[in-house]
Amino acid sequence: MRLNFRQFSEAGPPLLVLHGLFGNLRNWSWHAAELASEFSVYGLDLRNHGESPHTDSMSYAEMAGDVLEFLESRALADVNLLGHSMGGKVAMQLALGSPQRVRRLLVADIAPVAYAEERGDHENVFQGLLAVDPGSLASRAEAEEVLSAHISEFAVVKFLASNLVREAHGYRWRFNLKALHANYARLREGVVADGVFENPTLFIKGALSNYITQQDWPRIQLLFPAARIKTMMGAGHWLHAEKPQVFYKLARDFFTAEEFS
Repeated sequence: MRLNFRQFSEAGPPLLVLHGLFGNLRNWSWHAAELASEFSVYGLDLRNHGESPHTDSMSYAEMAGDVLEFLESRALADVNLLGHSMGGKVAMQLALGSPQRVRRLLVADIAPVAYAEERGDHENVFQGLLAVDPGSLASRAEAEEVLSAHISEFAVVKFLASNLVREAHGYRWRFNLKALHANYARLREGVVADGVFENPTLFIKGALSNYITQQDWPRIQLLFPAARIKTMMGAGHWLHAEKPQVFYKLARDFFTAEEFS
């Protein structure tokens, strides 16, 4: 599995950025560019997303293995990890499985737990995506109209439609929709842990999001005993896009601080 990536700089210690479900490395370009003045930033497309290879299966163990393979191919060690949502679970899985390779871990609005239907359900999103026939589209606007019948948040509609790639006739999805839908139950699972990650770990929660709750904190502390949590007021699950400057400052301060408290 050779993941597609972009290296934004060679300015300092390595920092990997892992996107969420339906995303790709482009979604994090602004943050990656800002952090690139102090870190060697790598943006990755996880399997079945962006320009990375498509495959039928995608457990968190497999996706963490993909990222580990990337680290080995680039001879990277003692890396900083930043992951949002699904990418946050991949980052946690990697840190727990290969703690010797990870210096610091930042997890954006996700917990290492399994998610029931009342939290973070994407079924309406899948219904909208499956209702779109990319090959027959004349424009992204047509796809947005179909998606809007299933998804009320127009920002989410625009985000999903940005994954449409124009071809000679119609469009195609940049992500592997069939595999994402087939494996969605697995993506709702918690991370699998044989040990703990004891290095500095920061969880950033959106105040308007229910992806991290008080009930999740015992599991977080068990797996990440050095973990701290910060809440971004006025932000939801897409906290890095809703308040980019605030998120950037929290991330930079965490990765550059000599002491962590």
